[in-house]
Amino acid sequence: MAEKLTDRAALDQLLQGGWAMVEGRDAIAKEFVFANFIEAFGWMSKVALVAEKLNHHPEWSNVYKTVEVVLTTHDVGGLSDLDVTLAKRMDALAG
Repeated sequence: MAEKLTDRAALDQLLQGGWAMVEGRDAIAKEFVFANFIEAFGWMSKVALVAEKLNHHPEWSNVYKTVEVVLTTHDVGGLSDLDVTLAKRMDALAG
């Protein structure tokens, strides 16, 4: 089971890479913009496979070529290592 993130330094790289803390929540968010809907949906499909393997799923929405993502671990009431891992994989898959 995941544990609440205690080493907040793990977030530094993500925050410098476009992720932001969500006001009023222990969560991070980022907007990914792609060239078109197909690229956005393809990326979401790849991320879905990673999320299933981690058993950790994002809060996200898609409008045309934009995907808005929020990551938090509901089981621990805030951020965990799973969020850091998934965020890094999302960034890598977005290229």
